[in-house]
Amino acid sequence: MNIETIWKDLLLENDQEVIERGGFGKSRGLGCRPALLVVDPQPNYMGDRKPILEQIDEYPTGAGEVAWTALEKAEPVLKLFRELELPVIFTRQTSKYMQFDNFASKSTVGRSQYAEGHPHTDLVAEVELAPTDFVIDKGYASGFVGTPLVNYLTRLQVDTLIVCGGVTSGCVRAAVVDAASLNYKVAVLYECVFDRIELSHRVSLLDMWMKYADLLSVDQAMEYLSTHATQLMKEGC
Repeated sequence: MNIETIWKDLLLENDQEVIERGGFGKSRGLGCRPALLVVDPQPNYMGDRKPILEQIDEYPTGAGEVAWTALEKAEPVLKLFRELELPVIFTRQTSKYMQFDNFASKSTVGRSQYAEGHPHTDLVAEVELAPTDFVIDKGYASGFVGTPLVNYLTRLQVDTLIVCGGVTSGCVRAAVVDAASLNYKVAVLYECVFDRIELSHRVSLLDMWMKYADLLSVDQAMEYLSTHATQLMKEGC
């Protein structure tokens, strides 16, 4: 698949020329010490395994079936990370003090489901944590803000983040921008991210591809992990 088909029909007449002549979208490449960052696979953001409008009353911020499809597509990558004994990190959005939750303050349908201890803030039951996995609790969109994530990545000598989860235009994009700003090499698994709004999803993938991250298919990620990264790790990159 040509990734540019994701957003091609959204571009205005001169947008494509701006992208080409401006030199956007060049691959930054990936390093040799990757970690997998799985963003917010929680009931609040995944919702139920139904079309979004059929589950929105129970899960107002859940993306529905597209979220579950994205999570399932990420399974081979997750499995290979664990087989290679590479770091797997999950983030979990939860608010201990609701007065500081800027996301919840935008909601018109209640805020209690975002509070620490609410079952909708747990990771979904289908996420079976391995003993070596990490879970980062965060109170803001980016997993880097107010958390020990950078400390963990430094200790693990990570130079590359491969990102999946949701939502594309919110917590995924926030983490990607922060990771790139901290000089990590970043790839987004474009088949394994999801959003409530299709337009937001596609435009955010365009924006990240232009400026912050490489976009990888699952097959490309598997090839990178099984060949390039593995070989470089053996060579002591």
